[in-house]
Amino acid sequence: MGNLVNLTTLRMSGNKFSGTIPDDITGLKKLQRLWLNNNRLSGILPITLGNLTLLNELYLYNNKLQGTIPSSIENCQNLLLLDLSQNNLTGIIPKQLFAVSMLSIGLGLAQNFFLGSLPSEVGNLVHLYELDLSKNKLSGKIPSSLASCTSLEYLYLEGNLFQGEIPTSLSSSRGIQVMDLSRNNFSSQIPNFLEKLSLKNLNLSFNDFQGEVPTKGVFANASAISLIGNSRLCGGISELNLPRCLVKEEKKIKWPFSVKVVISMACVILVITIVSFFLFYWRKNKRNDNSSKSSLKQSFLRVSYQMLLKATDGFSLANLIGVGSFGSVYKGILGDDRSIVAIKVLNIQRQGASRSFVSECEALKNIRHRNLVKIITCCSSMDFHGNDFRALVYEFMPNGSLENWLHMDLETNIMQVEIRNLNILQRTNIAIDVACALDYLHHHCPMLVVHCDKKPRNILFDCDMIAHVGDFGLAKFLLRLTDLKESSSIGIRGTIGYTPPEYGLGSEVSTKGDVYSYGILLLEMITGKRPTDSVFEGGLNLHNYASMAVPDGVMEVVDPKLLNNVDEVLGSHNGCLANKIKECLISMVKVGVACSMELAQERWDISKAISELHLVRDIILGARI
Repeated sequence: MGNLVNLTTLRMSGNKFSGTIPDDITGLKKLQRLWLNNNRLSGILPITLGNLTLLNELYLYNNKLQGTIPSSIENCQNLLLLDLSQNNLTGIIPKQLFAVSMLSIGLGLAQNFFLGSLPSEVGNLVHLYELDLSKNKLSGKIPSSLASCTSLEYLYLEGNLFQGEIPTSLSSSRGIQVMDLSRNNFSSQIPNFLEKLSLKNLNLSFNDFQGEVPTKGVFANASAISLIGNSRLCGGISELNLPRCLVKEEKKIKWPFSVKVVISMACVILVITIVSFFLFYWRKNKRNDNSSKSSLKQSFLRVSYQMLLKATDGFSLANLIGVGSFGSVYKGILGDDRSIVAIKVLNIQRQGASRSFVSECEALKNIRHRNLVKIITCCSSMDFHGNDFRALVYEFMPNGSLENWLHMDLETNIMQVEIRNLNILQRTNIAIDVACALDYLHHHCPMLVVHCDKKPRNILFDCDMIAHVGDFGLAKFLLRLTDLKESSSIGIRGTIGYTPPEYGLGSEVSTKGDVYSYGILLLEMITGKRPTDSVFEGGLNLHNYASMAVPDGVMEVVDPKLLNNVDEVLGSHNGCLANKIKECLISMVKVGVACSMELAQERWDISKAISELHLVRDIILGARI
């Protein structure tokens, strides 16, 4: 291929080519159009891609490409169109991409796994006609510099983690015709300037917009807009069927001057009285309640020992649903709305319990994710005997823990959950849920959090069998180097079998330690064997056991219960689909082995594991269809 030095156009799209993109292609210096889309190409983008300085069009969409966009892309200064959609590309979008100021026809990066924020350098693409970043994991706010893309007519940002307001700078983007911001975390009011744009279609669904919906421009056509999934909106045109905004219009009344003076004086006296009362009450509480300060924000529900005692019927055994490292967990009914909650009561006498309480409060007060157990409030008080009392109140998970579903007998099932065998699709979904929670803790939450205790007992299921990671009692926050040094002095952190080997040698906690625990957890889900199983003795462990089975012996180490219900997932199809299931199981074992390597630097990043597991799930779902 590299001998075709005078080639200007190469179109090989819509075939079944596999393997990597040959590096020789980047030696075709006269190449202007390269179409390799709709194939099965894998591997990374060539690092020397920037050698194609005359390239105008690059179509690589709908392949299986991995890795990041090489920074050499900035050398392709004649590029008019770039489409990398529907691949497995990861990492941040490099700023060098936006140095290609000639990009004008379109930039497509949709349906990948790009992370981080959208760089402000996107404003350099002043001639860009279409920008499609949908269905990635991009976060942060839309940069105001996007308004500099004055030729932009199509903007697709749906299915990401963008937040904040729609920037007012976009009011100057009069050429935009289609804007899709759905399935993000945008909030505040819908800005009125959107009425004045040339929009023909606007999708703001499944965000957290609130307040009154505009009625002019695109908002005057109900078929041109989508606002579903924003429960706090009101007003708008009647076809939207939104509730009326509660705005009270009062008639203007002309009050006599003397009446105005009396009312003003009464208001001043009332304010002084309220402030005085507040100061008196605050000082009294400050003197008497220093022992019950909480590290959580006051917006959280305030509960007392007596309330929790009543909610659990005196912490009765009938309400006991679990026993952990630092305490017991009870089912409770709390508040006037009689919400069902899980109450974790710490055993203060246990060494490290107080530190666990503080760690868990700090970890959970500022982080939110669909795959993390939601904390409702905490209680730091005294019981009726004058002893210190510490408790955490969580959202109740009615389907128990992964430990229950993998190992527990009916006789020892404390929560009395109807335990059934987890099929391969369920186990894949659980693996993805847990990995997404780790990815959030490591890359996207306000502070970098290392969980330190990943194990089946800490993976809980809601009513839809969505997995939630809980128990942050050993969590560490890697904000400063001093945090790392302090954590290295407390010995082995976590649970035997799931703790990475370097922790036993005194190494500092890291995200790689969590990845190791995740790898062991995934292998346990596939093999059905705990890492502490009696079969593992001498030099054999769960990692080696699974590694030696790849690829030909995987079916011999797979949990028999998992194989028994393959038909439940696929239905009564012919045997050729069994090969696809075998392929999926081999891939999942490979992911578990790659994440649980003995040397930390050899372990995968959790985002790569997510990418591989998504491919596995796609194969399973395709087999079902």
